[in-house]
Amino acid sequence: MSLLASLSLPLLRKMDPETAHELALDALQMGVSVPVNRPKDDPALATRTMGMRFSNPLGIAAGFDKNARVIRPLAKLGFGFVEAGTVTPRPQAGNPKPRLFRLMEDRAVINRMGFNNQGIDRFAVRLARLHRPLPSGRGAGAGVPIGANLGINKTGADPERDYPALVARVKPYVNYIVLNVSSPNTPGLRGLQDSARLRSILDAIAERHPERPPLLVKLAPDLENDAVGPIVEAAIAGGAQGLIVTNTTLARPATLLSPNKTESGGLSGRPLRTRATEMLRLVAEASAGRMALISCGGIESGADVLDRIRLGADLVQFYAAFSYEGPAILARLKQEMLDRMRADGVETLADIRGVDL
Repeated sequence: MSLLASLSLPLLRKMDPETAHELALDALQMGVSVPVNRPKDDPALATRTMGMRFSNPLGIAAGFDKNARVIRPLAKLGFGFVEAGTVTPRPQAGNPKPRLFRLMEDRAVINRMGFNNQGIDRFAVRLARLHRPLPSGRGAGAGVPIGANLGINKTGADPERDYPALVARVKPYVNYIVLNVSSPNTPGLRGLQDSARLRSILDAIAERHPERPPLLVKLAPDLENDAVGPIVEAAIAGGAQGLIVTNTTLARPATLLSPNKTESGGLSGRPLRTRATEMLRLVAEASAGRMALISCGGIESGADVLDRIRLGADLVQFYAAFSYEGPAILARLKQEMLDRMRADGVETLADIRGVDL
């Protein structure tokens, strides 16, 4: 079924990217090419972090399912965890269209979506529905850990008020929560990564929610290297359990070939790999095993996944590669990981985590 879904990609690529994305969400929601039963993962791919077991370390990054419409179908495709959002307190139209661009020659994407979403009310209702008993009588939930990615509105935002309020709405239904303070498409948002401001937001959440799921902070790849250490320390002091490294970048590598390279917005996909890897090393060294780390950016192969784990990542996420290759990428990545692990005599992911630091 994943292969059939992937075979439809050439047709989707003839469409406007945002239209194609919406059609893909509609198809998943209707169950098109979604297996009845989730593929069973090889035990060698299992990992534990943040008090949870993940049958594999592959997650779908925030931005694909902004409104929590297709969490269960994505889990059935074989992702080890699913992150929905970014969601904001109030519904938001986002930036003017066109705002999503393929860079085919670079296997990359540029977006300036601007946190377009239906708001926390509808998002929370969908999360609550995941916990209702299924008609089949089987247990509720997605079958894998799920996360909620939280952001603030473009206007009228008060981060110390809004993030705790968003946490209140999602914490009964998710396994972890992410604070998005690093999207390049909301004016002023990246300023919230400043160590003092981040600590203020985390303190506000801790005061209102002494009990909650693990909290992670998503960082930008465009931070100065010497800013990483203070941000990591602020996150730890504020009670965060993990970091996602990284969001999209405003940088434009000289190697880009696509005519769309001049579009404004956040760049993701293959060109982000080098900086995402460098940022992971910086964050892993600064955190020194004190936080869970999720690596995101430029992941396209099983070797990429294992390389990030060797640099200290507990889990990985991707989105651009999924949009280019479709659901078949999941089986490919898992098999490539297993082949390399067996060739190297590696029994579990825990055996190699952080060995390249």
